[in-house]
Amino acid sequence: MKTIQLPINGNDIQKLRVGDEVQISGHMVTARDMAHRYMTDQWPDWLVPLLRDGAIYHCGPVVSQNNGVYAALSAGPTTSIREEPYAHRVIARYGPRLLIGKGGMGDKTLEAMRQHGAVYIHATGGAASVIAKSIVHIHAVHMLAEFGAPEAFWELEVENFTGVVTMDAHGGSLHRTVREASQKQLFALLGDT
Repeated sequence: MKTIQLPINGNDIQKLRVGDEVQISGHMVTARDMAHRYMTDQWPDWLVPLLRDGAIYHCGPVVSQNNGVYAALSAGPTTSIREEPYAHRVIARYGPRLLIGKGGMGDKTLEAMRQHGAVYIHATGGAASVIAKSIVHIHAVHMLAEFGAPEAFWELEVENFTGVVTMDAHGGSLHRTVREASQKQLFALLGDT
């Protein structure tokens, strides 16, 4: 298990490889479809210091509020491929080092990760309440009125958030490897039809 303390620099990102199990602590920001569209349509400068050398978590957390204090009840990963049209531009502009979600991403994102020094971390789907326990504090929420709770930018403080590196800054992709192996096996089973 490798430990990641956010913010993280490019040299430390280069040490991460596909298959590495990680525990993440520090500041991360959630962003889903509306947030990604906003980031690439509006290019808001206020997001740069929140994302530079940090993490974007593809997640729409379920939160409670008590006397103005938010707490995460559930925080499972969203399917990341939905952000494929935006992620390469987000990486280039805002400089996050980690993208976290489920299911992996495509070739444009993988190339942006290679060029700019970032990795994709697969979080466990179906474990939303367990993941929420790693969120020790919610610092702030942005664009809540405009986007609604699932699509807003939530600033989270996490401790020992676990995942697996499935796309790395060297062009490695476990998702591509599995897809290619599966296709090869399928063609072998089907024969020359």
